[in-house]
Amino acid sequence: MATTAMNRVRRVCRQVHRHLSYFFTGMLAVYALSGIALNHKATFNTNYRVERIETRLDGHLPPASAMDREAVCCLLARIDPQAGYVKHYFPEAGQLRVFLRGGSNLWVDLGTGQAVYERLTPRPVISALARLHYNPGRWWTAWADAFGIGLLLIALSGIVLLKGRSGLWGIGGVELLAGIAVPLLFLLM
Repeated sequence: MATTAMNRVRRVCRQVHRHLSYFFTGMLAVYALSGIALNHKATFNTNYRVERIETRLDGHLPPASAMDREAVCCLLARIDPQAGYVKHYFPEAGQLRVFLRGGSNLWVDLGTGQAVYERLTPRPVISALARLHYNPGRWWTAWADAFGIGLLLIALSGIVLLKGRSGLWGIGGVELLAGIAVPLLFLLM
């Protein structure tokens, strides 16, 4: 009798496990990929690819007093004709700082011609995934909560699927305890 009841429980758990696993696979991929990217935030910008170009501008450069918008745009065209001028200023004498559309910027030493161009290129896919990871709104909170509940159901239903030495009272139980111990060790250390 007990075996028959447990077999019914396993059958239901198998259905729950299978269907929720298929249903939440896309969400799992979103959180996994964006989580990995965000774990490496110190070395990887999820929103932009930053390209730093150091160059020397040859020829005569106008003095700071002659650097109006038109002169800055001409100078900018020598480095990147596609760059969109936003504004410029002089943080120090002889140093020009130009802000460009999309967050890029240019620094030029007018005396030596040394220039540093930081070009930002958007990362459309991973930045969108990271935005979802940060929970962008109330509707996403509800969906993320449903996902969390779904993961718990997947985990709990998976615990009872196998029986015998591979199940909860065998190697599965050892793996379960090890999986619980790892986060506890991190919390204690």
